Amino acid sequence: STTRLKNPFNIDLDYIINGQDYQGYDKIKLSNVIQDPSFLREIMSYEIARKYMPASKANFVNLYINDTLLGLYTNVEAVNKEFLSNHYGSRNNTFFKGNPATLDLNGENANLSNSPGADSVNYYPFYNLKSDFGWTDLYNFIDTLNNHVSSLENQLNVDQTLWMHAFNYSLINFDSYVGYAQNYYLYQDDNGLFNPILWDLNMSFASYRLTDDSDFWSGFSIAEAIVSDPLAHFNSVSVYPRPLMRNVFNSERYRRMYMAHIRTIMEENIVNASYYNRGLELQALADSSVMNDTNKFYSYTDFQNNLTNMVTDLIDYPGLTQLMDARAVYLQTLPGYQGFPTLDTIDIVGPHIVGSNLAITLKVADADTVLLAYRFADRSVFEKLQMYDDGMHGDGIAGDSVYGATIPEVANTIQYYFYAENDSAGKFAPVRAAYEYYTLKTQIAPQDLVVNEFMASNVLSVTDQNGEYDDWIELYNNTTAVISTSGLYLTDTLGMLTKWPLPSVIINPGDYFMIWADKDSDQEGNHANFKLSGSGEFLALSYADETIIDSVSYGSQFDDFTTGRYPNGTGPFQFLYPTFSYTNSITAINESERIAIRLYPNPTKDLLIIATEQPVEIKTVRISTLLGDAVIFENLPASNQIDISSLADGIYVIQLYSDRQIGAKKFIVTK
Repeated sequence: STTRLKNPFNIDLDYIINGQDYQGYDKIKLSNVIQDPSFLREIMSYEIARKYMPASKANFVNLYINDTLLGLYTNVEAVNKEFLSNHYGSRNNTFFKGNPATLDLNGENANLSNSPGADSVNYYPFYNLKSDFGWTDLYNFIDTLNNHVSSLENQLNVDQTLWMHAFNYSLINFDSYVGYAQNYYLYQDDNGLFNPILWDLNMSFASYRLTDDSDFWSGFSIAEAIVSDPLAHFNSVSVYPRPLMRNVFNSERYRRMYMAHIRTIMEENIVNASYYNRGLELQALADSSVMNDTNKFYSYTDFQNNLTNMVTDLIDYPGLTQLMDARAVYLQTLPGYQGFPTLDTIDIVGPHIVGSNLAITLKVADADTVLLAYRFADRSVFEKLQMYDDGMHGDGIAGDSVYGATIPEVANTIQYYFYAENDSAGKFAPVRAAYEYYTLKTQIAPQDLVVNEFMASNVLSVTDQNGEYDDWIELYNNTTAVISTSGLYLTDTLGMLTKWPLPSVIINPGDYFMIWADKDSDQEGNHANFKLSGSGEFLALSYADETIIDSVSYGSQFDDFTTGRYPNGTGPFQFLYPTFSYTNSITAINESERIAIRLYPNPTKDLLIIATEQPVEIKTVRISTLLGDAVIFENLPASNQIDISSLADGIYVIQLYSDRQIGAKKFIVTK
């Protein structure tokens, strides 16, 4: 607003200098703390949310402009590509903000209904595309959400959705998908699942009271906020469609899981009064800054009081404890909150051997169904197994309340959690699942996973996703079992074995994992925080405890040649023609990989004509001296003729590259 001094700021630190950031952040989003006399709502809300789902960091900032204090702001981490990389391991997939261009107070807004029809163009006014593409992905997701709910788990991170709804209803954050269907993001991860992400929490704790789009469509009082039904969009009405709630809540199991998440949020933050204690800490931290803020929208007394007592301005702002203590009492009376099963003793049956089956048991009381969810890497989708108490699933005696299940062909890392339910309620273990989980690890043996090949001088061999000729490293799984890279590190420095943590992925038996050694960690893909030296150095794969799994010390490298193991995966290191993410080979030994070359005239002085003895599409030609220095490196002309008039007299080597074949031959230049 041009009529007030204290306005919000959105600052791009890389606006002039591309790539510029501060401590890894290239955007600063400052909120002016309007509609929050306590100054606490946004920061406390994000702190609570981060326990259960990916959510922004937030803190206080004293903002000075030209050495003049403008006031105390809240600084909230932007939900941008850096945020996506940190939480989802990718950054360029389909990404939207549910943020209508014009908010319709009597309309559907970004509610994810299919009312606009089958043409994705009709959705443009309601969703802000943040990626380079994605409208088809969004429409397909909306179609599934509205018409094919039985397939929803193939397109939606249901658990993160339940956590978002649980957060919004627990803390009465209705300026969100709940109210006018706005202030959230959707990101499609590498598994093809859409993940909802919270945004704009300054009006949580019932500072916003315009609508819940259900029983309190026309607005609600503090008293009504306290008793707002977290299943109103299932138990009652949706004035405008809310399929991300109503259609998800149609599942009885999802409703129990949702109420279990609400119970966790309330018990871990509200019932135990930890939110109040944290409020006191933040209040003390901000006290002098609030006092010195001459542009704040409320008085210093209002700030002091609003943690516990109502402040009246244009509306009544409830004291946080006044609101939430009563909210906790109300929620505890709802179906699904009480009467949950008791999950007790976990037992791992037998040794954790990579590639073998592993039985797990859990002692549970008062359950009808018990599930074990597991995966082998951080961002993989959890697989679910039903556990049984029938004496036939490694569970001991039938009916003894010990449930068992067996995870097949386990990797070296297992991440898992449990969920149990009865007719009344559900319970997770750990209670913050699936955002938190139990982890079981065993070390792989040396040579199970190896540095198989690397290129330390990539001039014109292969490019990364950004078209750059960067160094690269190839890992290879030598075993017949799945291997997880969770907890593994790569380094080029002997004294710093944990230099770069590998992204947590699964490498299948006999498969490859490629890393770009280019220091471009902000790019899409797997980019290490170091480069390889073409003059020689050290390369190692290790654990956090500095146990080395595989290593190599290498000398000076030739341009566009690699150093790799031959035979593939097991042999000693030697110079090779590059086989990026492919079986290592030596042309003199593996005839199927060799391009037979004919050169004429040879000797020559100005022009070299190239022919091959078999049909093959040559892509790249490299001519080098006998010492390996490249003198010509180019794509093969259509004429199959290379101008070598610039070369001095001598013996040279010409190398030809196709997608999977290579060839080499010597020729003589004489003037």
